[in-house]
Amino acid sequence: MRIIAGIARGRTIQAPEGMNTRPTLDRVRENLFNMLQGRIAGSRVLDLFAGSGALSLEAISRGAEHAVMADRDRKASLCQKKNIETLRFQDRTEVITADWAAALKALKGAGRTFDLIFLDPPYRMNDLREVFRELEDAADEDALIIVEHEAGKPAAVPDTFEPVKERSWGYCGVTFYQKKSAQREEIEA
Repeated sequence: MRIIAGIARGRTIQAPEGMNTRPTLDRVRENLFNMLQGRIAGSRVLDLFAGSGALSLEAISRGAEHAVMADRDRKASLCQKKNIETLRFQDRTEVITADWAAALKALKGAGRTFDLIFLDPPYRMNDLREVFRELEDAADEDALIIVEHEAGKPAAVPDTFEPVKERSWGYCGVTFYQKKSAQREEIEA
């Protein structure tokens, strides 16, 4: 895997060993970030189910202010830390080794909020209503929540959020959500 663009463009990052993670393919990341390019600079990023941290690291490379990566898998957290060190992004990143619920509880307790939130849960985890309810306080009013899922099978989310864009590349689908009350910004095709 490599960083596609920005200050770390072309640099290689590692994926955790084993079958517990499914890294986002380079071409999917490239297309995803092309759609997000107007929203990245200066953003605060939360990456739940972070795996290698590739989504957060790509965002930092492209100008995000700060990124928090959370994953319950210790191998994934160690991989994130190694990638952060390799790219020298220690001052703009944070790693939490905990499941999504514990990570959100800690972030909520600290009053932290985010502009961009990446969710890349296992594909079999298709009901994200509880995750989204817990995200309600962590998501800024106009935050964009980007969910990776199996193509054609978007996740179940609460009615307080609505899909604003959906794309598929092979078996991988991505859906962008915002709070229904959020002011809409056009997301690039």
